[in-house]
Amino acid sequence: MTEDYEVVILGAGINGCGTFRDLCAQGVRCLMIDREDYCAGASAASSRLMHGGLKYLETGEFRLVRESLYERNMLLATAGHLVHPLECLVPVRSAFGGILGSVARFFRIRAKLNDRGSLITALGLTLYDIYGRKLRKMPTHRMLNRRGLAREMPQLAPAITGAGVYYEGRISHAERLGLELALDGEAMSPESRSVTHAEILGAGDGVIRWRDRTGEHAARAQVVINAGGAWIDAVNRQIGLETRLMGGSRGSHLVVDHPALYAALAGRMVYFGTADGRVNLLYPFEGKVLVGSTDLPTPDPDQARCTQEEEDYLRAAVAEVFPDLPIRPEQVVQRFCGTRPLPRADGQDIGLVTRDHSIARLALPGSDTPVLCLIGGKWTTFRGFAEQATDEVLAILGRPRRVSTAGMQIGGGKDLPPDDKGREALAQSLSRPGLPVERVRVLLGRYGTAVRAYLAGLSGPETPLPGCPDYSVEEIRHICRHERVQTLDDVLRRRTLIALTGQDTAEVRAAVEAILRETA
Repeated sequence: MTEDYEVVILGAGINGCGTFRDLCAQGVRCLMIDREDYCAGASAASSRLMHGGLKYLETGEFRLVRESLYERNMLLATAGHLVHPLECLVPVRSAFGGILGSVARFFRIRAKLNDRGSLITALGLTLYDIYGRKLRKMPTHRMLNRRGLAREMPQLAPAITGAGVYYEGRISHAERLGLELALDGEAMSPESRSVTHAEILGAGDGVIRWRDRTGEHAARAQVVINAGGAWIDAVNRQIGLETRLMGGSRGSHLVVDHPALYAALAGRMVYFGTADGRVNLLYPFEGKVLVGSTDLPTPDPDQARCTQEEEDYLRAAVAEVFPDLPIRPEQVVQRFCGTRPLPRADGQDIGLVTRDHSIARLALPGSDTPVLCLIGGKWTTFRGFAEQATDEVLAILGRPRRVSTAGMQIGGGKDLPPDDKGREALAQSLSRPGLPVERVRVLLGRYGTAVRAYLAGLSGPETPLPGCPDYSVEEIRHICRHERVQTLDDVLRRRTLIALTGQDTAEVRAAVEAILRETA
């Protein structure tokens, strides 16, 4: 039996999930399919920042920076349970360093920037403030001299003479945001659905064939969207199209258990250039320190791995700014890697390839069914990219846009108080005997107002998860029953932060696996 949909989306990364929600909001009947889980590919392997892209000013991508800052500011309100302000510090080592290199990079000339001085940093942060004024949620930048730096972050390298201080956003549970978008979409369009852990079998006569654990299926669509990210060319081959649209850049990160470094950061991100001209970052993340990232050409995203050489590079990079706080190999509790979905740009310096988004339009073989390939994009701009894709689909279908997703709250962000005072009042109101307010604050930070559904089914005190008291048995059971879980990694890597924070021991895996079997 062939099911009819208006749109079939291939890929449930952040761009696929965002587009699915937007189309569902317009009343479009959609099917979204992914070979793995929601946000299991590159969407799970970012630096977990909602940022404007300060370094993109150097390459003249002002439109992208403006859009990113607007979307970042919006996410602080629409997904406030997951996206939070992050104070950032850009160290400088001179007054005038980097001017010639920045001019060269602006004109897309290959140039190494191993020093961004106070003048170029102040100029960049001023532009950042101007572009970020729409929906502004955070303070504008300030500059620190040597004395101010010694007062606020004294353990930085002595050669660092000052710093610029500005704000970005960070996302705690990135993969959960993708899941919440998909669930929101299905709630708005009950005839739509999303399917994960499914395999595309092929396409013919305008019909896409696929298989999941329930068997083989076929879907006919008026429009197909390829949201495969770095796998776009591979997905096109599965439906009979030969393309060379994608490039790809590997970004590797470390999660480090280093209490002294964590304390030295004082809640801030340090965004710094290294001697080789790269830009790296480190910031506090769930009691650990997240360090990133590399930027290496990677033609096959399935082969992307964080190598020992990359780990060594990132540890050495941190030593350039915190020489007295080296990261020892045994302090690395997790390393992860993903391939950025960049457009193909043969021969170009991978660091200069645009991070902007675009849409390539093709057609299913043997039919006039359009195939829209979503190329590029940043985590931060997923809503804007989804809006662009949705508008193109609506034009093809001859339908008007019913509602804008600008300002539309996401998942547990719905009805979440906008300020700390309101959230504390909510936490106090949800606490009860056996569930202290400290624990409710943690749950609100993970699930937002959706925590009410979990608490409604909680009849007594929680039971700590064996080997991982950050989570409870009841919490994991609720996740397995209500959040489209099919595999152990769905729980450990994408519904929770257990794996990312280095807590997925054999004991924890056995405990979660037992719950997963119980709820299957």
